Formats: sequence, structure tokens, C-alpha cells
Amino acid sequence: MPAASHHRDVRSQLETLTTEAYRPELADVDRLPTLDIARLMNGEDALVAGAVAEQVPAIAAAVDAVAERMARGGRLVYAGAGTAGRLGVLDASECPPTFNTDPDRVVGLIAGGPAAMVTSVEGAEDSEELAAADLAALELTADDTVVGISASGRTPYAIGAVTYARGRGALTVGLSCNRGSALAAAADHGIEVVVGPEFLTGSTRLKAGTAQKLVLNMLSTITMIRLGKTYGNLMVDVRASNEKLRARSRRIVAQATGADDDAVERALAATDGEVKPAILVLLTGVDGPTAARLLTESGGHLRAALAAAAD
Repeated sequence: MPAASHHRDVRSQLETLTTEAYRPELADVDRLPTLDIARLMNGEDALVAGAVAEQVPAIAAAVDAVAERMARGGRLVYAGAGTAGRLGVLDASECPPTFNTDPDRVVGLIAGGPAAMVTSVEGAEDSEELAAADLAALELTADDTVVGISASGRTPYAIGAVTYARGRGALTVGLSCNRGSALAAAADHGIEVVVGPEFLTGSTRLKAGTAQKLVLNMLSTITMIRLGKTYGNLMVDVRASNEKLRARSRRIVAQATGADDDAVERALAATDGEVKPAILVLLTGVDGPTAARLLTESGGHLRAALAAAAD
């Protein structure tokens, strides 16, 4: 396709996207006092949660499908370009310290590779083949899930990732911020959070980025709840890798059991600092090795292990 014709085609596509729409009422925003600009932006941001709320049923359906596969050992893989890719990498990187998952269980792929986290990699988002190559390196199985992320819903890298993953039998989710997107159509589960035109025309790191962050938080967090990585709303699988997290571990054990500080310390000492077995020790009176065995037999689900100990 000649360059001029290609540019016209891309421009015509962008002109149909809500995320790219121009808002004439904001044409003089640069002339406003700073406080007024801040209030306008804050008002725009307040709309995002409502847009996500409309997609909660679709998000919940995706979570159940993801959790079913991850329970069999599958992985959750995010794939996107630019801001969307960075948000996926962010969510993936926060799962190991929060839920004690192996780093290869939740993976973030960004078009252009790690360098694209901090700099723009020219043309990377335009390649479906690049997405296929990045995913090929992971050797996908039917128990894996690939979530393509794209504000526009037309980014070739995200669509390419979903298309390749479906071809390998993996579960696919398409997260975008335009209705009727090609990305959602390509995926098993389409999640389209329509937040409307951006405060700065086409700057989808704003409302669209916030919406994507909220949805990714829900996908990973609720999946981990379903996998037994929490007890109530406590992060009982937190990895105590620094002093702050060690203090948090002690607080979590105390909150879950009502035990005093000395008892909490003894229980954590008996379980090598692991929170879930320490809670079992305190609530059931079993020793550390028995607590570890009960958790293994329950697939890591603390409530199930507590029930088993009570039998």
C-alpha cells in the first residue's frame, strides 16, 4: 500500500474512535487558571469508575475463566504497546510480592521489549508478527491466558497477540476503550470500557490508562482471591522480602488470629516466616510441618486447610 494511502487509512480509522475524538469545548483550556484545569481533569477522572462498572459482568466472566486455567498451572500473560503495555508489565511485576507467585506465572509483554518501558520503540506497536514472536518464546498451552490491551482496540501488536494465542488454544481477553473494537472481536472475552474523549485529544494515558489500570487490578486480584491467595481481605501470601513486608506479615497474622505479638512471633518462627501456616498454627494448634502439609493438601487454600485441621 502506498504511504499516502496508508496514512489516509489510519487517519480514517482514528476519526471513528471515541478515544481520539476532539472536544471543542476545551479548545481554550490552556488559557484557564491552573485550579480550573485541575478541577476539569478531576471531573473527567471521576467518570472512569462508572465506565468500568458497566463492564463488571464481562470482567467477572473473564476472571472465572482465567482462574480455572491458572488453577491447572496456566499463566496469565498481558500484551500491549506503549501505555497499555507498561500497565500490563506493572500489574504483572506486582503479583510476586503481593501474592507470592512465581515471576513466570503472570507475565507482561510490551511491544519493543523492556526498553519500551521507558522509551518509545518506533513502529513496535504496528507489528502483529512481533507479538507472535514474543508469545512463541513462551510456548503457550491451552491452560494459559493472553490479555491483549489497547485503548484504541486496533493496535496490531495487541490484536496479533490475541490472534496468535487463540491459534494455540489459549484463552484470550481483549481489553480496549472503544465499543465494537477489533481487539474485543478477536478475543474469547471482550472488555470494552468506554471512557469517552480524552482531556487532551488522543492522550490515552489519561482516562483510558486509568480504566485499564482498574481492570487489570481486578483481573489479577480477583483471580488470586479465587486461587486462595488471600484470606478474607488479607494478603496471606505476601512475600516478606523487606522490613516493611515483614512487619505487614506480623500484622496480617495478628489480624487473622487475634493473637498477641509474642504468639505471632513464635508462630512465624515455626513456619519460616510464612503467613498462612502461621495462621494455621495459631488457630488450630498444629505444628509448623503439619500446617505446611495441610496447606499443600488443600492447594494453598487457607480456609480449606482450616476445615481439614478441624476434622
